[in-house]
Amino acid sequence: MQKVLVDACGWVAVIEAGINIDQGLLECAGTKQLAIVPNVISELESLNERKLMISMLKTKAEIIIPNEDIGNHTDDQLLAISIENNWPVLTVDTELKKRLSESNIAWIEVSGRSHLRRVG
Repeated sequence: MQKVLVDACGWVAVIEAGINIDQGLLECAGTKQLAIVPNVISELESLNERKLMISMLKTKAEIIIPNEDIGNHTDDQLLAISIENNWPVLTVDTELKKRLSESNIAWIEVSGRSHLRRVG
C-alpha cells in the first residue's frame, strides 16, 4: 500500500501552516497513510518547546525501522526507504528534495503556507 514518509521539517511545516494532514494528503497523494523512521520522532522531540502534535503523528504513522546498512542519518534512511517502496516523502528540506529528484522519487511539500503539493 502506498504510504507517505514524513520528514521532521515537513511535519513542522504542516503544523505551522495549520494544514489538515488527512485531507491534504488525500488531495495530493491519494492516501493518508503515513510512515516515519524513529529518527524523525527524535528530531521532533528535540524541538519540544514547540507544539508539534508529535503524539498525533505517532498515532497516525507506521514506524519503519530502517536496515542497519543504510546508516543513521535521517535523510539517508528516508531516501533508501522511499526508493525501496516508491513512497513520496513529506519534506521542505531543499537538499533532501534534490536527492529525491535525482532518484526519480516524488515529494510532498507545503505550498503557499496553505496546502500540500506533490512534486514529481
